[in-house]
Amino acid sequence: MISFNYETKFKLNKKADYSNWLSRVILSENKKGGDINYIFCDDDFLIEINQQYLNHDTLTDIISFDYSVGNELHGDIFISIQRVQENALEFKVSFEEELLRVMVHGLLHYCGYKDKSVEDKKEMRLKEDEKIKLFHVEQQTNANNNSKP
Repeated sequence: MISFNYETKFKLNKKADYSNWLSRVILSENKKGGDINYIFCDDDFLIEINQQYLNHDTLTDIISFDYSVGNELHGDIFISIQRVQENALEFKVSFEEELLRVMVHGLLHYCGYKDKSVEDKKEMRLKEDEKIKLFHVEQQTNANNNSKP
């Protein structure tokens, strides 16, 4: 089950759309969905997690804790909304697009994708793009189905 939790004023609209998309991403990677918690927070909250659990004293957009067992994905994905907003401006993309990228990034780590080497980063970015397209296809399909009499 995918759940969304908030440690900031930000609230995700159309939670079912995001949950359905993330579930399809999991299936597209031949994995099973377990308990996956998204926790949306601010920089202060995430830097505290970063310091306490990872001994890092830097800002980041996402921290994921993977508790997966075999092919069944479980984990906690912390996302700083402030970082997502700033990254969207820096990369000249919409907030929603950057949010999708960060949300799927954590999930792709659970699927076994890495981002430490240049080659790994390239593969991760390709996978992110592929999965973001899946979200947009679903949204277009839903819009078309809703407009039919």
